[in-house]
Amino acid sequence: MLYSRFVLPSSQARAHVAVTDRWGGFSSTPFSSLNLALHVGDDETVVAANRGIVANTLGLNPEALRFVDQVHGSRVIAWDENGAYDPLTGDRTDSVTADAHVTKTPGLGLVVMVADCVPVMFADPEAGVVGTAHAGRAGMVDGVVSATVAAMRELGASQIQVAIGPSICPRCYEVPADMRDQVGSVEPVTASVSREGTPAIDVAAGVAEQAAREGCEIVDFSSTCTRESSDLFSYRKDAVTGRFGALVWLEEMATHPLKDA
Repeated sequence: MLYSRFVLPSSQARAHVAVTDRWGGFSSTPFSSLNLALHVGDDETVVAANRGIVANTLGLNPEALRFVDQVHGSRVIAWDENGAYDPLTGDRTDSVTADAHVTKTPGLGLVVMVADCVPVMFADPEAGVVGTAHAGRAGMVDGVVSATVAAMRELGASQIQVAIGPSICPRCYEVPADMRDQVGSVEPVTASVSREGTPAIDVAAGVAEQAAREGCEIVDFSSTCTRESSDLFSYRKDAVTGRFGALVWLEEMATHPLKDA
C-alpha cells in the first residue's frame, strides 16, 4: 500500500508526505493492483476504489484528493477550497492540465502519478505551503521544479523542503546519444551511462540539482529504481501498466487557549 510515509513538522502545521506502491488495491493484471491512474486503460470504477483506499489509509477524505492531467510540462496550478487557480495571478481556472500543483489549504491531498518519472514533494510547513510535481525528462528540462518553487513562494513559502521519490535509475534509462547530449546541455549532471555502458539520463540528479539551486533543502532522496523494483509500476519495464502516487498535504497544528491559573 505505502512505499514510504513521513511528516515534516513545524510550530504551525505538519506537512505529510507519502508514496504508494502497487499493492493492496482492486485492479487486475496488467494494472494490479493499486493503480491510481485513469488514463492507462484500467476500469474507472476500480481506480476510484483504489484512490479511496489510499485516502482512507492516510486519514484523508477521498473527495479531498487533487489530481492534475499530466503532460510532461511545467505548468503549475494552485488549489483552495473553491477549486483551482493560477498561483501567479490568482485567476480562477477550469483547466487542470499541469504537471505540478500547490496549496496552502489544509486537508487537500495533492497527488502526482508516476511509473518511472520522478515524483517531487515540496513543503514549507512553517509557512503552511505544500506542492508536488511530476518531473519526467521533458518536464525536468522544461523547468517544472523551478516553476513549482516559484508558485510556492507566491503563496508565502520561504524555507522549502524537498523529498524526491523513487524513479528509474540511470543504469536502466538508456537513451539515444543525441537525447543525452540535449538534456545534458541543460543539466550537465544528468548525462550518464546505462548498465551496458550506453548513453543514459539521470533525471533524479537533474531534479536534485535544480532543487538545490533554488535554495531548497533535500530531506529525502529515494535510491529505489522503479524498473528494478517489483513493488512499483514501471513503464519502461512493462509498457502497459498502472501508476503509483506521490502526495503531500497539510495538517494544521491543534491550538488550545491557555486556561486561567
